Amino acid sequence: MNTPITTKNIQLPRHCSFTTEDWLLLSQYWYPVARCIDVTQQPMKATLLDEPLVIYRVKNEIVVAKDVCPHRGVPLTLGTHDNEGVICPYHGLRFGEKGHCNRVPSSPQQNIPTKLHLHTYPSVEKYGLIWTCLQTDTTTKVPDMPLWHDQNVQHVVCPPVDVAGFAGRQVEGFLDVAHFAWVHSGTFADADNQEVPDYSPIETDFGFEADYWSTVGNYPASASFKGDAGFKWLRHFKLHVPFTATLTIHFRNQGKMVIMNAACPVSAKYTRLFAPLVKNFDLDDNEQDIIDYNIKIFEEDRMMVENQKPERLPLDLTLEAHIPADRSSIMFRRCLKKAGFGDFFLV
Repeated sequence: MNTPITTKNIQLPRHCSFTTEDWLLLSQYWYPVARCIDVTQQPMKATLLDEPLVIYRVKNEIVVAKDVCPHRGVPLTLGTHDNEGVICPYHGLRFGEKGHCNRVPSSPQQNIPTKLHLHTYPSVEKYGLIWTCLQTDTTTKVPDMPLWHDQNVQHVVCPPVDVAGFAGRQVEGFLDVAHFAWVHSGTFADADNQEVPDYSPIETDFGFEADYWSTVGNYPASASFKGDAGFKWLRHFKLHVPFTATLTIHFRNQGKMVIMNAACPVSAKYTRLFAPLVKNFDLDDNEQDIIDYNIKIFEEDRMMVENQKPERLPLDLTLEAHIPADRSSIMFRRCLKKAGFGDFFLV
């Protein structure tokens, strides 16, 4: 029988795929675990850092908790719900607001001990996503997404994309500009436009930012932006350690589109990507068309990430070769190392 690792009064998941040090550090940050529109009263399953979670709504409140009934250990995601909470299928115990047990059918007249309450985590609804953090005393915050709260914008929250790879590799791919002509020539990039102009990432207190100017266009969300020969597109990248990044793309006439790449590390070898998007032009574009196009782009990236070796992201820069276009990748790895991360994998 495996014995859970316990340190600093925090119990790590039984089959943790991270080193103890990396898990403790990663668990201090906020990650998305579901889209808001997908969470109902019905218990929903998610996994974060190898920790199985249950997510549900009750009386306009979001509850995120360990997916285990504290009575006899049955996953609550196997249960049902009524208007007062989630019901365990084994003995009918019910869990409502704040994850508190509010009914024990076999002993209806007895006081309910606090030990029967769920182990819950904080939750925030932001950018169309449910965010949580596995440490309640964290000082970190949900990363910022530009443009989202502006007036006269269109919001789109793409369905999550599962990637059989490490979150660090996935995020690094989002930040990479040299792969456009090779990986995305079937969507937004020109196979003949391969050169990467110089750019310089700037370190910040949350990670780094980088302005990248090039003649590589963006996906044709609007016919009015097509055919801009000679126009240079500004892509502003913002990386929040460890695994969230935003890309602000500047169009003509003050047009902007922001895409968030919010990687949820399900485990050290599996990632669930959440990608909200907001733009301030062509507000009547068909939402499903936008989703379909972005899913196609994510699928192009997924094939690369799932086949990279080593699977982890080497923070020791001497372990891989680098080219000038890798400035963002190198800065990303340095930021992770500066934050105290190690190799991420146990095996």
